[in-house]
Amino acid sequence: MNGGSGVRFVTNSEGETEALGTRLADKLAPGAVIAFTGDLGAGKTAFTRGLARGLGIADRVTSPTFTIVNEYEGGRLPLFHFDMYRLSSSDELFDVGWEDYLARGGVCAVEWSENVSDALEGDVIVLEIRRGESDGQRVIEIGGIEL
Repeated sequence: MNGGSGVRFVTNSEGETEALGTRLADKLAPGAVIAFTGDLGAGKTAFTRGLARGLGIADRVTSPTFTIVNEYEGGRLPLFHFDMYRLSSSDELFDVGWEDYLARGGVCAVEWSENVSDALEGDVIVLEIRRGESDGQRVIEIGGIEL
């Protein structure tokens, strides 16, 4: 995984976290992979809601915890939202069709990417999100792309 050095953002509400996701979506090309890391409840799905909005996807975005992947189409690019929390190795990622998703030319947003990091090759956008000093505050570091 090659994310490069990151740029740090601080958001102070879920809405601001989504807005940062919307801003990133404008920069994404077909085949983009975003590798999320961050604790449970840190805001990864909120950020992904912003990505979807920025891509022009009107569907309601929810966490794919129990389905492994949710697919959203109808925007500038399709969005494939993965949750790797329940996977124990990258072999399981290939079992769910990872290579097929990459070949479809959409955006792959991968929560809990550390569980499958050895499968994420090339120019991956690395996004770390963690809680800040107050309840709604999030500290978000994004590497591998200019914002």
